[in-house]
Amino acid sequence: MTSGPQADIVHGAETIDMQEGNSRGILLLHGFGDTPQTLRLLAEYLHGADYDVLAPLLPGHGRNVESFAGSRSADWTEFAREELKAMRASHESVALAGLSMGGALAAILAAEYHDTPSLVMMAPYMDMTLTHKIAAASYWLWGADTPRKSSNPGSIRDPAERVKNVGYGAYTPRLLHELSIVAAAARRALPRITSPALIVQSRTDPRIKPEVAEETLASLGSKEKRLVWIEGAGHIITVDYGREHVFLEVREWIDAHVSGLATTA
Repeated sequence: MTSGPQADIVHGAETIDMQEGNSRGILLLHGFGDTPQTLRLLAEYLHGADYDVLAPLLPGHGRNVESFAGSRSADWTEFAREELKAMRASHESVALAGLSMGGALAAILAAEYHDTPSLVMMAPYMDMTLTHKIAAASYWLWGADTPRKSSNPGSIRDPAERVKNVGYGAYTPRLLHELSIVAAAARRALPRITSPALIVQSRTDPRIKPEVAEETLASLGSKEKRLVWIEGAGHIITVDYGREHVFLEVREWIDAHVSGLATTA
């Protein structure tokens, strides 16, 4: 399954589809306002370990801010759900992994599919700062669809990788409200998750406080769960300093829990 016509998509933001007939699959989900570009290095690494990997471009993303402003949390969630259904239909086992909002979406799906063999949440966006909570709750007061800059250099500390990012770097108050809906749904989903779950979090993440990751771990219904700390990185840990550590932790966790032989057709 694909994310639709590619003509209007920003170069580099396209869906990453590395499916070649392996029996084991991994669905990777990107973050709010970002694109699969943030997951390409991880996707290539996991594909090299004999997994079919799909990192789809979420609705409203990777095009222009107007397209982003017209998308909603229900669109993102349902699209991710349909991509998972399609991948499950063609693979013996499919692991779920997501970055930031993608981690929250992965949690929502894992709560629905209890046979998910492995769940990985990287810097999962499970809660907002108080300022953002207030803004999200009263979004209509701030110009609901007026774009606002959201770029934070601390999100990617590695300058070489920061310039490669093709995310919007902008949002609207209404979109912030939609993000809060995803985060709240993910928090409610956590106790219902039974899959082995890994959280990978940077201690110096400027968007997610360490206690949010700890609360996420505590709320998980999984009997087998683990929180791994990354040092020296910002929020987008799949491209930042220490990403090799992230990749290794993710692969080892999935290797330990995803069954099925990696046979190529």
